Amino acid sequence: MSWPAGYGRRVLAEVDSTNAEAMRLVPVLTGPEWILALRQTQGRGRRGRAWTDPQGNFAGTLVLRPDGPPDHVALLSFVAALSLYDACVAATGRPEVFALKWPNDVLLNGGKLAGILLESTGGAGGVTHLAIGIGVNLRSAPDTAGVEARAVRPVSLMTGTGANVAPEEFLDLLAEAFAAWKARFDAYGFAPIREAWLARAARLGQEVTARTMRQAITGRFETIDDRGNLVLVTAQGRVAIPAAEIFFDGGGDASGD
Repeated sequence: MSWPAGYGRRVLAEVDSTNAEAMRLVPVLTGPEWILALRQTQGRGRRGRAWTDPQGNFAGTLVLRPDGPPDHVALLSFVAALSLYDACVAATGRPEVFALKWPNDVLLNGGKLAGILLESTGGAGGVTHLAIGIGVNLRSAPDTAGVEARAVRPVSLMTGTGANVAPEEFLDLLAEAFAAWKARFDAYGFAPIREAWLARAARLGQEVTARTMRQAITGRFETIDDRGNLVLVTAQGRVAIPAAEIFFDGGGDASGD
């Protein structure tokens, strides 16, 4: 498989966190670069949660210098999600078992397979560098004893599909997919990304509950808008939600890490 032109590739035997390593490398990077850790000792997810990485799983980060204002740069999470979906399909040939969960999960048969974490540097002038951290349960899922109460169960690619994919092989698939989706995003904006994401969305048209820091909002998942917000139709009308933890069936938390 060919590696996408213009993207660096760095494979490390061990690191604390690929996102942390990405930020340490910022001063010397001359272009976008993928960082893969075969062992990650201090992986982290959204809201400071720990991300567990059993051996054989994928822990990687793409660090790049993005163009545009922060709200535009944030839409790259959807580019990353589509890339993850495509990499999983390429590895397994099973598109019917995968779905995308707003804002940043990939589901396999309804279980959590992968998560995305975006971290950035910059100031009032905009984002100078963006780290897109990605964790995928390729070989095994974390022990459910370490998963927070009511969370969607973690699953692995191997147990869910029988596919035995090495992290470096998955990186090649992911990098190729990302380069293709990023080129489309750069050329045509968010509209085709949004359309493609919705075509793969979990629970579209069904009732979900979104928990923000201040309230819980239950409604029918209608769409995502042109800013990536979750749009629910509630008893009080349509509501656009920029950030929340999402619950299915009034129960399990399906938020991304």
